[in-house]
Amino acid sequence: MRQYTHLLLGGLVASSMLLSGCSSSPTGRQQMLLFSENDMSQMGAQSFEQLKQQEKISTDAKKQRYVQCVTDAITAKVGPLQGFDKWEVVVFDSDQVNAFALPGGKIGVYTGLLKVATNQDQLATVIGHEIGHVLAQHSNERLSRSQLADAGLQITGAAISGSQYSGAAMAGLGLGVQYGILMPYGRAQESESDIIGLQLMAEAGFDPNQSVSLWQNMAKASGGNQPPELLSTHPSHDTRIDDLKEGIASLPAYNQAKPNCDAI
Repeated sequence: MRQYTHLLLGGLVASSMLLSGCSSSPTGRQQMLLFSENDMSQMGAQSFEQLKQQEKISTDAKKQRYVQCVTDAITAKVGPLQGFDKWEVVVFDSDQVNAFALPGGKIGVYTGLLKVATNQDQLATVIGHEIGHVLAQHSNERLSRSQLADAGLQITGAAISGSQYSGAAMAGLGLGVQYGILMPYGRAQESESDIIGLQLMAEAGFDPNQSVSLWQNMAKASGGNQPPELLSTHPSHDTRIDDLKEGIASLPAYNQAKPNCDAI
């Protein structure tokens, strides 16, 4: 009887959480979001500080200016977000073909990506996509699902206090590959970020057609071996490229006031 009561109470709590956390993404997809924007910003800031201590930060000022230029052009189209005024951008010195954006306005780009994203438009594809994850609150969505799956894992408070659950929080924020914990974005989230990213880069003056070239380069970089970290949980190259072509066809003409980050 006691066990039944616990199960009933657990079901009631879960139902209450589901009802209170219902929301819609920028594309109209239904989401369950259990964490506040402030919670997510705190987790993003904490995880970013940990990464800056653990990873090697590039000392190449030119690369930093280049990535900052592309990021600034895109984030200018995002507008102000709750919890921060400016996006912080750090270039990490690593062969990883990877990048990420975290709640709270934190962006990391690995120098290995700059060898595959061969121009500013291709880099804008990746940065726009990663910012899309933040705007659509995909990290919140993943952590919310995890929270419901394991009611005993109190991710928010534990992560912020720096406890053993910080790894789970980092995985939910999109940093799981580096830390051996996998909490992948779903295909719907990846496709949604592609759509948002295309819109952002086009509004910022970058050529959205270069998104196809970027993923073609990614396919070559994988070479049949283990894919770059950025692709480890993503749809297949062909699927993504076909979806991007369809998305590009539905975009209005992109802003011709093109940034000139390549010249930096």
